[in-house]
Amino acid sequence: MYIFELELKVRDYECDIQGIVNNSVYQQYLEHTRHEFLEENGISFAVLHQQGIDAVVSSIEIAYKSPLKPGDRFTSKLYVTKEGVRYIFHQGIFRKSDNKLAIKAKVHAVVVINGKLVAALPEFDELVKRSQPVSD
Repeated sequence: MYIFELELKVRDYECDIQGIVNNSVYQQYLEHTRHEFLEENGISFAVLHQQGIDAVVSSIEIAYKSPLKPGDRFTSKLYVTKEGVRYIFHQGIFRKSDNKLAIKAKVHAVVVINGKLVAALPEFDELVKRSQPVSD
């Protein structure tokens, strides 16, 4: 069901005193993955912003499953759905060595144009369509 994957590596400075990735760093991994996904699909936050269009995070749900440690390589994956005015990025981070789920997250985003909430953005609606399973 995931439609995008990005491979990354844990850097030493991202870990806390317990020797595991600090919980706040995972949000950076998730954001970087979303930005790379959008860029790969021809969507630029800078260009949208210049047009008065801003996609903003309205809430994030994260379930921490298994910690990542310094040097771990991992794959950050996502797909997109829509509920009402919210675009939901379903994301998972998996350790490469054993494919173990490190975290799963739902990132809720909304779109505002010139400061006003809008129900849809065609570019994002296309991403939702790409995330739908293909029926026979």
